Amino acid sequence: MVSAVFHSPLDASPPLPRAGEGAVRAEPAPHPLPRVKKARRPLDLRAFWMRVLPPLVGFGLLLLVWELIAMNSSTGFPSPLVTGKQALAVFADPFYSKGPNDQGVGWNVLASLQRVALGFGLAALVGIPAGFAIGRFEFLARMFNPLISLLRPVSPLAWLPIGLLVFKGANPAAIWTIFICSIWPMVINTAVGVQRVPTDYMNVARVLNLSEWKILTRILFPAVLPYMLTGVRLAVGTAWLVIVAAEMLTGGVGIGFWVWDEWNNLNVANIIIAIFVIGVVGLVLEFALIKVATAFTFEEVKS
Repeated sequence: MVSAVFHSPLDASPPLPRAGEGAVRAEPAPHPLPRVKKARRPLDLRAFWMRVLPPLVGFGLLLLVWELIAMNSSTGFPSPLVTGKQALAVFADPFYSKGPNDQGVGWNVLASLQRVALGFGLAALVGIPAGFAIGRFEFLARMFNPLISLLRPVSPLAWLPIGLLVFKGANPAAIWTIFICSIWPMVINTAVGVQRVPTDYMNVARVLNLSEWKILTRILFPAVLPYMLTGVRLAVGTAWLVIVAAEMLTGGVGIGFWVWDEWNNLNVANIIIAIFVIGVVGLVLEFALIKVATAFTFEEVKS
């Protein structure tokens, strides 16, 4: 009698390979996918010309008006071409030095920037902490707001005689003038930033019983930073405007003194060159501080 043996399908083993056949067949290597070139965005000529053409037209209009004034002037007002040739001579050697009262435009700009840095730095050391304190404590705000409202509209040059009287020198008087005109934007903007911190943040700080130092460093400073940088930008612009006028009155080395000295020599072309130099330096300072402020400004995400 033949007995049948039943095997489960799960017990079935794969067939053994035949002689001459490999146990595993090598699969052919896949062909690499062709690279798809990214389509270049077409150049928007209208947007390009709208960015380039208006400034060119503006500068062209300025040169046209300048040329018309020079043509109709009986006092020898220099034309753009004459001023351009003089500018090439001035910038050919901007750092010459032939004595304390005869130096190149480069040294004069550096001297003015040094005064601005000193006066502005002192104003920041005083104004930013004062702004935090005024914005944080209502008593200080009520005490100093009338004084700030009284002194802020005063012309910066009105403070120059006070500086000459107190410091007995032209250079510290100019630095004092920059200090007193630069401090108000930083105090006001910092105080406004502190006052606009959401009350929920301060309530959480009270619940957690945070110290005043942690409230300042963890809550107030990050929230107030954009306001503070705006005050810094306004203060630097004001300081650069004031230093030119202050140096005209105090003398010494500086771009303002250079303008006044060229006027005494009746060299109008150099005065126009100095005006453009002052504008370019102010523009560079403004652009740099705008970039810094933009890097620390956080926009709210709209849902």
